[in-house]
Amino acid sequence: MPEISIIIPHYNDVERLERCLTALSKNDLSGCEVMVVDNGSTQSLDEVRSKFPDFRFVVEREKGAAAARNRGVSETTAPILMFIDADCLPASDWVVTGRQVAGRADLIGGRVEVFHETPPPLSGAEAFEAVFAFDFRNYIEVQGFSGTGNLITRRDVFEDVGLFRGGMSEDRDWSFRATAKGYRLIYEDSLRVGHPSRQDWPALKAKWRRITQEMFGQTGGSFGARLKWAIKGLMMPASVLAHLPKVATSSALTSIGDRLNAAGVLIRLRILRMVWMLRQATGLQI
Repeated sequence: MPEISIIIPHYNDVERLERCLTALSKNDLSGCEVMVVDNGSTQSLDEVRSKFPDFRFVVEREKGAAAARNRGVSETTAPILMFIDADCLPASDWVVTGRQVAGRADLIGGRVEVFHETPPPLSGAEAFEAVFAFDFRNYIEVQGFSGTGNLITRRDVFEDVGLFRGGMSEDRDWSFRATAKGYRLIYEDSLRVGHPSRQDWPALKAKWRRITQEMFGQTGGSFGARLKWAIKGLMMPASVLAHLPKVATSSALTSIGDRLNAAGVLIRLRILRMVWMLRQATGLQI
């Protein structure tokens, strides 16, 4: 029986999937089963399958990463579950580190380092993401959840908590359900993966539209919840002042131009999120 099941959901991103699997294959995979769950892509995976014959590939027709991850769990048997996304790059010691830290808590989230797929200079979206994207330490230690792009848990924990649920921020929802049952969540900085930054404003806008929809879906939709959501939305522009110092001091940005670009996107995005949230609170679509 394998010791670790590594589960990778995928949809129409074959180039990044191949890059992920290439990086993963440089890890020590002894005692591991690797499961790629394709979510009904229109792109062919035949070439990728031929390059990685020791990895398993299955197709999950129900749309959504939640369904794909659930299928991956059901298709595997190991007591330790490691989740990573197809567009991520695991460090060369990701699996070794996972083995070492798996017993420290019931849920373990690691570090996600942003990297850029285009040459400099950075676009505004890339500069913004370099500062603000994928702060898993904050997610875990402040907000109380871990993303599933770099997550370890046990099969018995997963079976007790239940499946990922689609139509919402499934990683937040699942983490909250797990900790509500008393399971312990910790951050492990040595468990490292990389994730590409969004390259332009449309991609960044689409990301935050999805996040805003998912977070509003978790409020419950009552009058009181909508009122709180509206107040939170109205505070969005003011939050710019709290986060501009982070832009000014971030070591991820190396030029004044990058800092100005990141600040401009920060202001633009927070104003847009305010508009979205007020529309949601009044029953309108975004």
